[in-house]
Amino acid sequence: MSRISLFNSPLLLGFDHVERMLDRVAKTSSDGYPPYNIEQLAEDRLRITLAIAGFREDDLSITVEDNQLVIRGKQQDETERTYLHRGIAARQFQRSFVLAEGIEVVGADLDNGLLHVELKRPQPESVVRTVKIGKAGRSGPVEGQAPRRSA
Repeated sequence: MSRISLFNSPLLLGFDHVERMLDRVAKTSSDGYPPYNIEQLAEDRLRITLAIAGFREDDLSITVEDNQLVIRGKQQDETERTYLHRGIAARQFQRSFVLAEGIEVVGADLDNGLLHVELKRPQPESVVRTVKIGKAGRSGPVEGQAPRRSA
């Protein structure tokens, strides 16, 4: 089965990374486990909360790979227990979140089956630059350029 690309136009050269990111988001959002919330705590603070009852700290890993936050969980199977009925699944998961440029993961904690991942969004810095205005027809060099020589 062939997939039609939205970025096929010759006017959209160099946008293949955007297409890959959209594919990643579509692929990871199709699975609903584990459920999660995203909260805005302040103007520059976010929190992702995942419901991962039954997982311990040792069962979890959090990594940031190419502006993508990846949370993985894998429970160790307890072989010393004999279950008459096993209704609580011990399955592994991987949940990915694409982070905007500059977003930092500042910490994570596990509390009562909820994993909280704290994120910080840096405030954009305002850059003010003064541009010197020259006179039209000026024969001298522009600042930062070598003087002109006639042939």
